[in-house]
Amino acid sequence: MLFYHRGKAVQTSAAKRGRLFVSRVSILEEDGEATSLGDLGYFANRQSALAFAMRCATAFADDEPMPKPPCEIVHVTGVAQLSLSEDAEDAAPDERAVSVVAS
Repeated sequence: MLFYHRGKAVQTSAAKRGRLFVSRVSILEEDGEATSLGDLGYFANRQSALAFAMRCATAFADDEPMPKPPCEIVHVTGVAQLSLSEDAEDAAPDERAVSVVAS
């Protein structure tokens, strides 16, 4: 989606990665300088990813703090998975719920 905010052209996108959508933004300033904010967060649907991209783009253009994504994806190696499972055995039942995506 392309829109203009305070004289800057903003291109938002949501790319599919596995079962998730990755929110991205590119901003073209009046002087022609292009800025990509990169991957901003992971979402369950395209609409949420685009809405978050718009929030990030307007915050960036207005020199405000960037919003935090709703979740963080942690890539875990085999050794770290073993360490996490050992830590989970010692944790209280409500501390065991950890969302991790292995690569």
